[in-house]
Amino acid sequence: MLRASYPRPSSFGWKGSVTNLTEDTGWRFPLVQLYAALLQIPGMDTPELTWQEQMAVNWDGMGFMRWPLAFCLGLGIIVIVVKFITLTAKASKTKSILKDVDELLTQQRIREALELTRDTDSPAANILYAGLERHEEGTERVMKAIENQGLIEMSKLEKGLVVLATLTNIAPLLGFLGTVIGMIIAFQSIEAAGEVEATLVAGGIKVALLTTAAGLVIAIPVSVGHNYFVARIDSLVIDMEESAQKMVDTLHAIETGRAG
Repeated sequence: MLRASYPRPSSFGWKGSVTNLTEDTGWRFPLVQLYAALLQIPGMDTPELTWQEQMAVNWDGMGFMRWPLAFCLGLGIIVIVVKFITLTAKASKTKSILKDVDELLTQQRIREALELTRDTDSPAANILYAGLERHEEGTERVMKAIENQGLIEMSKLEKGLVVLATLTNIAPLLGFLGTVIGMIIAFQSIEAAGEVEATLVAGGIKVALLTTAAGLVIAIPVSVGHNYFVARIDSLVIDMEESAQKMVDTLHAIETGRAG
């Protein structure tokens, strides 16, 4: 009998022998049978691998599809790191320049504000400088200059986001392509052998599952990074729009005062 030939698994925390478990009513005995049956599957009794060894096994198991997936992963990491550093630096400069320019404009020190924005390299400084440079040409010309420069700075801030968006779409597709290739390998093995055995299709199915998992593992963090950068850029744009509007109002008030 099955219950007499296999020992009780200690990890389940049961007390007593397997024979005693058969006398209990409930679900325990079927679990013992299931555990004993799993031990008969080839590979179930192999020693546990470290995570480094497991990663190496999975890397080899993905076949040639591991190279395009690795390229997507490497490119995504590079873009995310570079974008985070540059965007953090620009955000810090933007907050500083907006605060200083607002104080100068409140005191109607336009020339000093113009020099400050000219000497500062940041999206907000470039936008404000484009407007201040034309402060003597009227409010409409100032608004037009701000809008044009704003579009240019917006495109610079969004640089790299198209790469992340593309990787978000391509990585799962490459994983699904690996799935199809793995199934093709499995059926070719069956066709060559003329019979269906688990060992024949295991290699193809392994490729299919590993590539699909790899594609999703790449796409999920890249998608999170893309959405994070979009939200952060939107926050910067809102701050710059508010500061630009304050500048226009101040210039309009100064122009009105001069006309009066």
